[in-house]
Amino acid sequence: MSGIRMRQICLVARRLAPVVDQLRGTLGLEVCHRDPGVGKYGLENALFPVGDGFLEVVAPVRDGTTAGRYLDRRGGDGGYMVITQVDDLEARRRRVEALGIRIANEIGYPDYRELQLHPRDVGGAMLSFSLQAGARSPGGPWHPAAFDGTARANPAGGAR
Repeated sequence: MSGIRMRQICLVARRLAPVVDQLRGTLGLEVCHRDPGVGKYGLENALFPVGDGFLEVVAPVRDGTTAGRYLDRRGGDGGYMVITQVDDLEARRRRVEALGIRIANEIGYPDYRELQLHPRDVGGAMLSFSLQAGARSPGGPWHPAAFDGTARANPAGGAR
C-alpha cells in the first residue's frame, strides 16, 4: 500500500466568523479560500494555509446537518476531520472494505477523488483519503484551495 500524509485538518464550530477572527488574531492566519461546494452539506467554511497543508473550519448554516449533530454530541466546537493525501486511493478502499469500515461519502472530480470514512467506525472524527492529480510535491495543487498558487505561502510551520 502507498504512503499517506496529512494535508488538512478540519474543525467544526457553531459559528464561523468568531473562529476565523480568533485564528487571524492568535496565529496570524488569513483565509485563502471559501468553498461554496460545502453548502450542499448545509455548511459554510474557511480555509487557511498552514505550512504545506491547510486548516479548515466549517459551521452549519441550517438545522439538521451532520456537523450540527456532531456539535451536539460533543458539546461544542472541536476537531471534525483529518484529510490525508495518498498515492493509491483504490488500495486504501480495498483495505477499508477488508476491515469492514463504512465509507460515509465519496467525492469525485476529474483530477481529485476522496473517500470519507464513517466517523463511528474510525474513532469519532471523520478520516478522509484523498488523491489529487499533480500533488506529489508538498506545494502541489490541493482541491479546492490550492489550484492558483495563492494558498502556498504562510509563515506558520505546519503540522508535522
